[in-house]
Amino acid sequence: MRQLHRLIQANRGRGSFRAEGNRLVIYDVIVASDADAAWLGGVSAETFQREIRAMGGDIELRINSPGGDVFAARAMAQAIREHPGKVTAYVDGVAASAASLLAVTAAETVMAPGSMMMIHEAWTIGLGNKGDFLATAALLEKIDASIVETYQAKAGGEPEAWAAAMSAETWYTAAEAVTAGLADRVSEAKPAAAQAAWDLSVYDKAPAAETVQVSTEGTQVTFAPVAAPEAPEPAPVQAEADPQFEHEHRNRRHAFRLLSTAA
Repeated sequence: MRQLHRLIQANRGRGSFRAEGNRLVIYDVIVASDADAAWLGGVSAETFQREIRAMGGDIELRINSPGGDVFAARAMAQAIREHPGKVTAYVDGVAASAASLLAVTAAETVMAPGSMMMIHEAWTIGLGNKGDFLATAALLEKIDASIVETYQAKAGGEPEAWAAAMSAETWYTAAEAVTAGLADRVSEAKPAAAQAAWDLSVYDKAPAAETVQVSTEGTQVTFAPVAAPEAPEPAPVQAEADPQFEHEHRNRRHAFRLLSTAA
């Protein structure tokens, strides 16, 4: 499956990551490394860890992210756990997929009016014989079980219920996230403007733009399920001594490695 690659490509250049005082703003796709971020955009676990470790005291974590690499999100979540001060997560737009792990790991999770949270089963890509695919499926089951534990640690409930919600790709409104225990409250303050319009077409049940609520303060949270960009035409075969050929070859290897990660 190519969902992670499609998600990153479709949202390339739409988001941003900022560290301002004791505020971290993740308005972007989550990617595994600085190399991924330089090539395709997004915020990496490395960058996030550098910034949060440079901060002292309480932290305000603002989230508007369509998701991304699950292991990168795990590394970010661990940095949140290890921070000596209180980390409060504010979901300004959407905390989908891997981004939901950051939201529920914080000491307090606050949903903006009109915001949403989404949970689903892990994705990856497989290659090989039947034994390879069985091993990949077993790995995905382990990843899903670890994600279930994360939601259960925040909200309680039975593992089977969380596994079923993930299997169904469940989208929670702000109020529903609080009811489910994934968030602590809905903010009464005017939400920050979630300016990035995400392409969520990779998800099966992403909300249409017209179904998104508008807050009483007039700030609209926008989701844009537009078509993913077409794959580029393959480059013509060139001699290996050509530097451009080497550059393209490295890019293809990097793309395959990215496709093999989990989201």
